[in-house]
Amino acid sequence: MKKNKFLAILFSIVGLISLNSCEEYLDVESLSNTAEKQQFDSASDTFSALVGVYNATMGDNTYGQRMNLILTQSGDDLRTSGDYNANDRRGISCFGAIPTNTELLRPFLDTYAGIERANLVIKNIPISPVYQTGSAADKKLMDRYLGEALTLRAQFYYDLIKNWGDVPFQDVPSADLPDLYLAKTDRDVIYDKILDDLLKAESLVPWKSEGNTTAQRISKAAVKGLRARIALARAGYSLRRNPQQMLQGTNPQKYYQIAYDECKDIMNSGQHQLNPSYEGLFRSLHTNSPDATNEIIYAIGAFGGNSRTDSKIGYYNGLRHDDTDWKSSGGINAIPVYFYEFTKYDLRRDVNIAIFRVSTTKQEELQTAINWNDGKFRKSWTNITGTSQNLGIDWPLLRYADILLMFAEADNELHSGPSQDAINAVLAVRQRAYAGNLSQVGTIPTSKNEFFSFIVKERQLEFGGEGLRKYDLIRWNLLETKINETRQKLTQFMNGTGAYANIPEYIFYKKVAYTPTKTAQQNVLDIDFYTANGVTKADVFYSPNQSVATPSGYTKVNWRLAITQPYISGDPIKSYAYYFQPNKKELLPIALDVINSNYNLTQDYGY
Repeated sequence: MKKNKFLAILFSIVGLISLNSCEEYLDVESLSNTAEKQQFDSASDTFSALVGVYNATMGDNTYGQRMNLILTQSGDDLRTSGDYNANDRRGISCFGAIPTNTELLRPFLDTYAGIERANLVIKNIPISPVYQTGSAADKKLMDRYLGEALTLRAQFYYDLIKNWGDVPFQDVPSADLPDLYLAKTDRDVIYDKILDDLLKAESLVPWKSEGNTTAQRISKAAVKGLRARIALARAGYSLRRNPQQMLQGTNPQKYYQIAYDECKDIMNSGQHQLNPSYEGLFRSLHTNSPDATNEIIYAIGAFGGNSRTDSKIGYYNGLRHDDTDWKSSGGINAIPVYFYEFTKYDLRRDVNIAIFRVSTTKQEELQTAINWNDGKFRKSWTNITGTSQNLGIDWPLLRYADILLMFAEADNELHSGPSQDAINAVLAVRQRAYAGNLSQVGTIPTSKNEFFSFIVKERQLEFGGEGLRKYDLIRWNLLETKINETRQKLTQFMNGTGAYANIPEYIFYKKVAYTPTKTAQQNVLDIDFYTANGVTKADVFYSPNQSVATPSGYTKVNWRLAITQPYISGDPIKSYAYYFQPNKKELLPIALDVINSNYNLTQDYGY
């Protein structure tokens, strides 16, 4: 696959970067004063240092796998596959992770390594000789690099806070600290600092069209969009240390206004719009094809076929392939009732949820309700075959659809109800989802509480599998509520009551060849489902059993019957969100090795 110019440059110089990754928490970078000055004595050398900061977002330990695919899967849409183990990825998904969990250490350490790299760039650009004797063009470049480094540092701190709450804060290189053993800083103090940094970065980083910027590089819209996201987190709820409970941030209206203003600027900029095809948007990530609409505002790059700079997106998660050409694991499962949050007309359903796996003979095999996978990423959508786990798929960190829905949310909070602009923003997202069936879009409510509830659900439908849901529910203080609601829905699903009264216990089907060039929806409709009594293929998921006995030539697959009580509650190994405890498990424990390395660092939150 051919990557864009920015990643090509990154690939060529990443091995030459002098800023080595911190091996331990808050280790000092091994740079002499002379070497540090030389790293920033020209715009080109400074760019090499900046690439080192971008590099810290990549690879298995951050947005190549752990930060986006493992730490995030604990909401009301998806969960990590397999049985609970306190010391691995399943422990995180079940809210039962302990400080020795092997998935916790490297994301924490590597994120601080990124902060260290960013701090070196942020410190040295203003004192660089380029600022004194360089050309106007070079000074402008240096300003841009400074803005990008400020933005990346803000993202690093946001990643730490949303997973671990209060964390040690440093905004200078470790070598400049009088004491490396830092205590925790209140997250609101950090939020306010990085919001100010992002405001400064806005004036330094160009719009996409002005800077010839690809999605893998930070643009002005990326800065503004991240600032809006962090402002909403600052306005919302989070688990506090003292008292240990979920509390809302102070002065929330101030931060709703920030989110509103930033999103509105992006909407008015003309730089970004919705891709008319929801599926096409995600397919473009698999082939590194340009997104002409620029809906993807910022994506974490992936390249190189290694664990440091590439990603396992599409291999670890996504549609499961048992065939040798596209072998992939399907490590994330959809919660069965998530499928039924979508209507049958919503094109997002079959993109977000893969109800079949691809067999060793490249046929679609319908799966039981507890074995569905997330479906936005599929190895067979790439040009890579064989056993490779690194597919060069970028991670869409920020999309224009998110800008529209954040704007609508902030508008609703500021005005005690949605304006027409907010309604139109939500409507645009829904109309794409219902392309070809616009009459099924439905009516968007206009009261504050009903509109907020509509946003809560719309974000669930739009961003499934993108690592946002858990953190949305936390900032809304709805995580406990939605976990309980999901258990209730799963019980109704198992019993065939309430909204699930007409859902079949089992479905009969015949295998068909899997064709990756067909749409996700067509892949599902291609399956030969047994139907009777005038039921169409599209309605087979919403109609009672079509037969008592298995028809000749068909295979019976449990649908509702796949759900049993141990999946819902009572089983410490298999139950959904079994170990969740409100006012404790909204945050993760800090890895024991990190705690042991800093005598001023406390564990907190009951861990």
